[in-house]
Amino acid sequence: MKQEIRSIVIVGATSGIGREVAEQLAERGVRLGIAGRRVELLEELRAKYGPERVAIAQMDVTEPSAAEALDRLLEEVGAPDVLLFASGVGKQNPELEEVRELTTVRTNCEGMVRTVDRFINYVKRESAYNDKHRAHVAVITSVAGTMGMGQAPAYSASKSMQSAYIVALAQHVRMQRIPVTFTDIRPGFVATELLNPAKHYPMLMSKAAAARHIIRGIERRRRIVIFDWRFRCIVALWRLIPRWLWERITIVKN
Repeated sequence: MKQEIRSIVIVGATSGIGREVAEQLAERGVRLGIAGRRVELLEELRAKYGPERVAIAQMDVTEPSAAEALDRLLEEVGAPDVLLFASGVGKQNPELEEVRELTTVRTNCEGMVRTVDRFINYVKRESAYNDKHRAHVAVITSVAGTMGMGQAPAYSASKSMQSAYIVALAQHVRMQRIPVTFTDIRPGFVATELLNPAKHYPMLMSKAAAARHIIRGIERRRRIVIFDWRFRCIVALWRLIPRWLWERITIVKN
């Protein structure tokens, strides 16, 4: 069943895929609540589409204050149809630089847990949600979470954790009878600031195309979204590779 998106809160809307999704939905008249660290970039969107259409909150998902910032945003938007967690960092780290690895884990794992759990507890209290109006949580993970990748250990592991956490939450809300559904969004290479523009990435997708896939997946309430069909094939093949063989494969450096 197709879901009409009338309002959405996007955590991580200052750049990359999150911002592109915000732009495309704003063009369709969707009410937005957007959050991110760089408030000046959020203000650009509010100025472009108007304060009656766009609410903003400065938020660093690695900080405990992010939970209160989300509360304020939810209060201003009012029982959004969708929460999209689009915050994320990830760089190749062959040197295993400690700060880079730990920052990746804190943002992708701690940040997601803090904001998604806060939203689910909000849904439990909010009378606007019920079996006929279920809240929808979407998290941008990655196909990199399918297997551990030696060039980016923390990134691939954090994406695997996100996917596993969504599975656990889906079971949790069913047991607790909380009206929430989930979408695990697993893109491949998307032309965002996370990638090195001097390098070549196979099957690179534009932000605009990625955002269209994400919006379509949310509207259709798909549990897992992998785009495009080429990456769906690759992921299926990856899963067939035995662990002992995967650990001996040399990943091409990008």
